Amino acid sequence: MDNELRKLRRAYIVPTFAVVTTELQSLSSARTSKAHMGIIENPKKETSPMTRKGMATIFSFSKTSSSLSFSLSAPHLPSSPRLHTLCGSMMEENIENAQAMILKWDPNASSDAKFTYLFKEDRNEAKEFIKCIRDLRGAMHFLVSEKSSSDKLVLTQNLMQIAMKRLEKEFYQILSANRQYLDPESVSGRSLRMSGLSLSRSRSSNSDEADVESDEEIRMAGDSVSDAELLLELAMSDLKSIADCMISSGYGKECIKIYKIIRKSIVDEGLYRLGVERYSSSQIKKMNSEVFEHHVKNWLNALKIAVKTLFHGERFLCDHVFSASDTIRESCFTDIAKEGAINIFRVPELVAESKRWPEKIFRLMDLYESLSDLLPEIESIFSFKSISAVNLQAHNSLLKLGNSVRTILSEFESSIQKKSSKKQVSGGGIHPLTISAMGYISLLADYSGVLTDIFTNSTTVMQSPLPESDSPNSDENPTSAVSVRLAWIILVLLCKLDSKAELYDDIALSYLFLANNLQFVVQKVRTTNLKYLLGDDWVSKHEKKVKQYAANYEAMAWTKVFSSLLENSTTPMSPETVRRCFKQFNSAFEEAYRKQTSWLVPDRKLRDEIKVSIAKKLVPAYQEFYDSYVVTMSGEENLEMLVRFAPDNLGNYLSDLFYGTAVSGSSLLSLSTSSSSHSRAPRCLPLMLY
Repeated sequence: MDNELRKLRRAYIVPTFAVVTTELQSLSSARTSKAHMGIIENPKKETSPMTRKGMATIFSFSKTSSSLSFSLSAPHLPSSPRLHTLCGSMMEENIENAQAMILKWDPNASSDAKFTYLFKEDRNEAKEFIKCIRDLRGAMHFLVSEKSSSDKLVLTQNLMQIAMKRLEKEFYQILSANRQYLDPESVSGRSLRMSGLSLSRSRSSNSDEADVESDEEIRMAGDSVSDAELLLELAMSDLKSIADCMISSGYGKECIKIYKIIRKSIVDEGLYRLGVERYSSSQIKKMNSEVFEHHVKNWLNALKIAVKTLFHGERFLCDHVFSASDTIRESCFTDIAKEGAINIFRVPELVAESKRWPEKIFRLMDLYESLSDLLPEIESIFSFKSISAVNLQAHNSLLKLGNSVRTILSEFESSIQKKSSKKQVSGGGIHPLTISAMGYISLLADYSGVLTDIFTNSTTVMQSPLPESDSPNSDENPTSAVSVRLAWIILVLLCKLDSKAELYDDIALSYLFLANNLQFVVQKVRTTNLKYLLGDDWVSKHEKKVKQYAANYEAMAWTKVFSSLLENSTTPMSPETVRRCFKQFNSAFEEAYRKQTSWLVPDRKLRDEIKVSIAKKLVPAYQEFYDSYVVTMSGEENLEMLVRFAPDNLGNYLSDLFYGTAVSGSSLLSLSTSSSSHSRAPRCLPLMLY
């Protein structure tokens, strides 16, 4: 019998079964009341390996849940009655084998099978169980094509329902019992070797031989991976096998329903553990700055984990388990992830639409940067058309964040222009507006990359061109919209400081105020990322302005002192004139000294530069006058009161300037009297510079 069957296979079976399958195709619409029936590769016949291989060659079907299609490559030859008899015998044998295996694992039986899980108990027998179901489907189709008695069809249908109940139970058990191994973090972290293994298995998922090789590869992989990774791989392999079998047998709905329920609960639980809440617009509006900061930081951490681990892992698992059907993969992932994803990606939009304050811009840019960086992955994970609302929400949140950032910047610029306080800064020091504005602008420079993206996507145009002296120019970092915008805000600040300088009655003090504040601005630019945005030329130009302000201050503050000496230093003078000149110098110097000890220059470098510049002009001129006429007054009574300042001590007096500590007239008189006897100790001014 075996020899005859082999001869028939070589000569007739393969081509003749093409005729059989052609006839079957016309009858493929027949279904049972419970399931759609389909034929997949490799119907099993245990008694003859060659026959099984022959039938694998004969049947080549593509699986869907609703229809059957046949791929025929053999020529049509006349069929043989004897061949039909042989095929019928094979089908009956397949039914008998399937019946024995399926009833053994009937979940409704009173035996141990009711409480035992097939895939956990014996993986080899689980594989045989799947093969029996494939053979049973082939037998059912053959019976329909041969118009066999209805009792055999009823038997095969009942067996199929029992088998599907078992697979449904196994599918649920694998999903629920392996939650710790099938968590998204483990799934998303699978090695490239495992991914390659899954790919090779998915390419030949309908091949019995491929299944055998896959299990062998998994076992071999156990030597190089952890137990958890091995259990993960086995669980994913089993889920895919069961899903393929149930879907091709017309029981996809039961399988999909279980998968959606369990996996959605895992995603929802994961988001809950990440602290992702369902915020409303009113909730965010009521948050104070401290609570707001906490929630934003929590969201930033949650977003990265949700995208890179939770959603990525879930998409990977879904694609693997339901690789047989693109439609099912899309449906499952959409129902599992859509709600949670839209909720988490909607948070930035709600934040952007809530109330604004200047400091909020930094959290908005943090949100923008994180969401923008993850956008390619988001688009890849949520690429299905049915879940496009997730991508739309992510893009919409980015748009709202960008608009809010630009609005806050405009409001910040306007707030600088609207500062109307007429309060003067004591001593011409640095204005609080300068400190706060430059601190804010320098922090903005730290976000230059984010701001570049935001302004690149904006149609906003500068209303007025920047003056050449205020335009950014950097060889290292070409001028960008961000550079121009920040340079513009600094220009607005400097213009406001000009108006603040006008509040001082003393013109010299107003110039000192401008020098102080511009020096602070330049120093802030030089020591922060603003330098790379505005460039060295910008710094150099504004340093020259500082020197010019300082020179203007010096001219206005010390003109009276200089003139008391210079007007009379080149012509011979009578003792009376000399006496008057000393008195004029004393008066002018004491007045300047008294004023400017209460003035302030916080920057040490600028302070020393101004003092040295004054000393270079004042000390040599006074030295010359002193040397020329002090002898003339040698016989004068109360000479100490007339010549109050010795030339070599003027520098020490200048050292007292610009610390914001006023000196009274009596104190100054005491100091100046003692100076004539050279009793004053040297101060910090480097006199060697003049």
